[in-house]
Formats: sequence, C-alpha cells, structure tokens
Amino acid sequence: MKSMLKFSAIFALVASVFFAGCSKNESDGKTVLRVGHFPNITHAQALVAHQLSRQGKGWFEERLGPDVRIEWFTFNAGPSAMESIFADAIDLTYVGPNPAINAFARSGGKDIRIVAGSADGGAALVVDPKLGLSKPEDFKGKRIGTPQFANTQDVACRAWLIKNGMQITQTGGDAFVVPTSNPEQLNLFSTGKLDAVWTVEPWVSRLELQGGGKVFLEQTDTVTTVVATGVKALNKHPELIKKFVQAHKELTEWINANPEQAQELCIKEIEAITRGKMDPELVRHAWKRIIFTSKLNRPSLEDFVDQAHACGFLEERLNIDSLDATKE
Repeated sequence: MKSMLKFSAIFALVASVFFAGCSKNESDGKTVLRVGHFPNITHAQALVAHQLSRQGKGWFEERLGPDVRIEWFTFNAGPSAMESIFADAIDLTYVGPNPAINAFARSGGKDIRIVAGSADGGAALVVDPKLGLSKPEDFKGKRIGTPQFANTQDVACRAWLIKNGMQITQTGGDAFVVPTSNPEQLNLFSTGKLDAVWTVEPWVSRLELQGGGKVFLEQTDTVTTVVATGVKALNKHPELIKKFVQAHKELTEWINANPEQAQELCIKEIEAITRGKMDPELVRHAWKRIIFTSKLNRPSLEDFVDQAHACGFLEERLNIDSLDATKE
C-alpha cells in the first residue's frame, strides 16, 4: 500500500504539470471544463460526446453555452483518473464506483462527489474453458487479471474470492489477482499467462469472441460507471456542473433511443483513442450487457463500500451520504 501511495503522489505531481499545460488556454476567454473517461463501452456517454466534439458537433458544448469549452482526457482505469481530480488536472470524470469511494475515503469525506450515474452492468469474470473452472474454490492458485490495482473490477474480484473462503493479499494468497491494463489482457489470456480476467465491456466481449473465453460470472445489475467531481470544481462551477449533469441525462436518453448511432460514435472514438480497429459485432455484443442510466444505483454503491472494506482498502465501514451528490 505504501508503494501504491508513493506512486499516486508522483502521478499527481506529474499529472498536475502535464494536464495544466495541456488544458490552460486564456486566449479565447472561455471557461474550460476538463472531463475524463476511459475507452470502454461502459463509458458510452463520454465516448459519444468526445467523438461529437471531434466532429465539431459537441453535445455538451451546445448545451453549456458558447462561453464554455470542453477538454477531454482519457485514462485506462479509475485510480489514475481520481489522482487527476486530486491534482486539479481535470474537473469531472466518468469512473467506476470503487476509485471514487477510495478517493472519497482518502480525503476524509471532504473531497470527491458523485453527481450522476452512468452505467450499470457490463462487467464479468471471463475464464479459459479448457481449465474446467466450475466453482469458486477452483480458482485457488489461478491468475486473474483486473484492469488496475484498486479499480472497481479489481476490488470486486478480491472481495468475491475472499467471500468464497480464500485468503487474498495485495500481491498473492490462495489466488493471484494480477492488475493488467485492458488492452494487454487478451494476449496474456490467449497465451495462458492469465487463467481468467475480471473486466468490463468491450473487453469482456473481446475475451469471449477473440480469445475463446467463457463468462463465469456476470455483474448484471451492479453500478459500473458514475460521474464524479471534486469539491473544488463543484464550488468553483456549481451551475456549470449542474448543466453538465442535465446534458449527461439528456445524452443518456438519446443513447437509449438511438443505440445504432450511439454504437457507431463509440466505435469511432475508441478507434481514435486506441489507434486500432474495433469490430462492430463486438460492440453490439457488449451493448446487450449494459444499462445506460443517469440515475445512481445507490444500493450497489453501498455494496461496493462493503467490498472495499472486506478487501482492506477501507479501514472501517464508510458512510457515503456526502459522496452522493445526486440527491435533490
């Protein structure tokens, strides 16, 4: 944990310098709203909006007004996105619930607020069918990939293993949880260096369709993505963030009403970010697992608090009433 915190501090310092240099622009006199997200289908609202920004048809830009400019930043997983919030390098981010909860705890509840829901479902544990894994105890001694240490799927994986009677440490135990970036998971899984992967879409479908994996456990109704901000940004731009949340709600409704168009925009944006080709069939396959919603799944959020506590990421059971800023 000490090494992780040391890394976090270094990352925050680097991020504050790098992102500030990228996002600061006083020449046009516009208010800049810096928004983070991942190249994941579970971040569809951000993918669609980012792509529309590239096309000069910005969804948020049109609704926030001519004096506001959106700047987009991409991350692989939640902990690095939350470090950028702490470093004042971004104002808002689409992120998994666990990094938001952990960041909230680190600040003693004084920073980090969730201002909207974004997606439920779309996460799963994928296994190599050749290994014959059929019950939790079969995972003893196995190597399970997750997107990043302490991200939502990483915590869910560790909590599930612990719940099923295994001793899990940060670096080993009865099973080995191996933080591995989403783009690298397929190769490691296909070559047998990972026996299973707990991740989110479109990476779940990629492991299935391209890696021959089988879904062992699917999180169908758990919160996968939320929209989080820092208290500093919320205090500085309360009306602007309120407008962003409303525009996010409208975008979610549009995505649900126009899935094919939304998928096309998501594909273009993922390809722009990763500089690789995205199979439309893979996206269609992934889409079926995800519930896009701007409403926060509070019961599921509470479950994640319990999981983080069970894994030792939280020293005590946390009251998250002030984390939830979606209450009217």
